Amino acid sequence: MFEDSQLIKVRYEKLKLIEDLGIKAYPNDFRPKDKAKYLKELYQEISQEELEDRELEFVLAGRVMSKRDMGKLVFSHIQDETGQIQILLAKSEVSDKDFEIFKKYIDIGDIIGIKGKLIKTKTGEITILVRSFRLLTKALRPLPEKYHGLKDVELRYRMRYVDLIMNPKIKEIFRTRAFIIQYIRDYLISEGFLEVETPMMHPVAGGAMAKPFITYHNALDMNLYLRIAPELYLKRLLVGGFEKVFELNRNFRNEGVSSTHNPEFTMLEFYEAYATYEDLMKRTEEIFYGLALELKQSPFIVFQGKKIDFTPPWKRIEFFQALKELGGVPEDVLKDREKLYNFAKNKGIELNLKDPRIGKWWTKIFEELVEPKLIQPTFVIKFPIEVSPLARRSEENPEWADRFELYIGGKEVANAFSELNDPRDQRKRFEEQNKLREIDEEIPPEIDEDFLRALEYGMPPCAGEGIGIDRVVMIFTDNASIREVILFPHLRKKEDF
Repeated sequence: MFEDSQLIKVRYEKLKLIEDLGIKAYPNDFRPKDKAKYLKELYQEISQEELEDRELEFVLAGRVMSKRDMGKLVFSHIQDETGQIQILLAKSEVSDKDFEIFKKYIDIGDIIGIKGKLIKTKTGEITILVRSFRLLTKALRPLPEKYHGLKDVELRYRMRYVDLIMNPKIKEIFRTRAFIIQYIRDYLISEGFLEVETPMMHPVAGGAMAKPFITYHNALDMNLYLRIAPELYLKRLLVGGFEKVFELNRNFRNEGVSSTHNPEFTMLEFYEAYATYEDLMKRTEEIFYGLALELKQSPFIVFQGKKIDFTPPWKRIEFFQALKELGGVPEDVLKDREKLYNFAKNKGIELNLKDPRIGKWWTKIFEELVEPKLIQPTFVIKFPIEVSPLARRSEENPEWADRFELYIGGKEVANAFSELNDPRDQRKRFEEQNKLREIDEEIPPEIDEDFLRALEYGMPPCAGEGIGIDRVVMIFTDNASIREVILFPHLRKKEDF
């Protein structure tokens, strides 16, 4: 740990001395007018002579990130949300009291407000010659040492507030994240989609295959489930007459934590009446291609050392074909349970012998052998109907669903299908699925009768898609771990860190 109890004690002592001098350590009446980055950009090319002629006063606030005491001069850097700028306190330019307070009581990590004029040092660095300053926040814990920073990865996630102070690149990840979300939202709204909000707590778990978080509502005297997915509520809206809807919000799944999974994550789901999964493939290409052009000014990005091309059209491959061509599974093996089980076992893949769904086995093998090979944007289409309980059956072969999953950089990024709107078929699938509850805890514990009732009122033919926002951000910021793109990822509880 980078903190030292003795240093913290010293800072508390300084705080008392400051307040004994009648100085407020936490005032809220200072209003900065300027930002570090923009001042440097605006005045970098202007000569010292011109700066002196202009005699402009600038007002900034920021965190002290360095301090070099040179007797009658004190150089420092302060950091605001845009970056750092050098400041200079000269004994000849400020009051004796201010100079002594800065030297004796201002520490790295403190937040100060300054007023002063711009100058250039001999090395050409834009610097603010301070005329006056104020302490705005006394930091009682020291920052990590400058040259080593906050290196422990888990500590960075636990103390993201310190991580953001010390690592400017981390801020950029979350600015990019905000841009991606806004871009997608703007795209959908421009295409006539309505943004909606559906319940986060569901009386019946459903909409996806995952183990839910369960809570209890005292007034209603009933269990509620944090939502796995908003799908069944968004489809209710299609029944109600909205034809294009989307929701960009959180889902919760009580599953393991990994480089690509967090129990709380951000998902985009959108639904379009009178559209098919083919139409959504085109929309998906438009969204990602547009994002690449906006963020990189090019259809190409680099993710984990691999160059990815978002230029449409993207590759498409059928699920069964991918298992054979990319997974190396012979067709006769795919159709024989015993052979398939032995094949998987030889590859170190564990299959559930109690599960009668061969499609479930196929998807497990697909995840292990095929998914890591799908680096360029690829639509894998026609999934087994056994693992697609909410998808429309293919007209060509009812054993397959009109569904695609999008893979980029070896990761599943999106899942979509032409939606099942026949309430008879949907009920049958729910009932068949429910029989397997004992061998698959991800299957919802009960059938959502209200959703089936809604389908009986008539849902128009439609298609829907879910895109994992966290994974999109991972790809566009070149991060292999989902924890790098979530501000406060969930971690195992630790009492003292």
